[in-house]
Amino acid sequence: VQLQASGGGLVQAGGSLRLSCAASGLTFGGYLMGWFRQSAGKELEFVASITWTGGSTYYADSVQGRFTISRDNAKNTMFLQMNSLKPEDTAVYYCADVKMSSTVGEWEPGNYRGQGTLVTVSS
Repeated sequence: VQLQASGGGLVQAGGSLRLSCAASGLTFGGYLMGWFRQSAGKELEFVASITWTGGSTYYADSVQGRFTISRDNAKNTMFLQMNSLKPEDTAVYYCADVKMSSTVGEWEPGNYRGQGTLVTVSS
């Protein structure tokens, strides 16, 4: 299984980026998918998740209203549109399959996680 994240880069605060996650080696449409991020010195943080056909999406409070997660099962690809970026969004962003954690309402990575793509937001 491979999850290849791409689309990161350097952007000014207020700008936008679109991340992509190309999946191979798994039946993509059979997995809940999501994005996580990790900034320097901090723990991995949930960003967003999406159900099998994209019918439901979930977001961390910190990105609600600014980020949009989507998927194209025909192309085995997931996306994260990030608008109104802030310096605190700076992190390595990972795509992964996801599962509900033991804490109600929270998500955690499942069995597979990509290598990450760096997003840097300058002030």
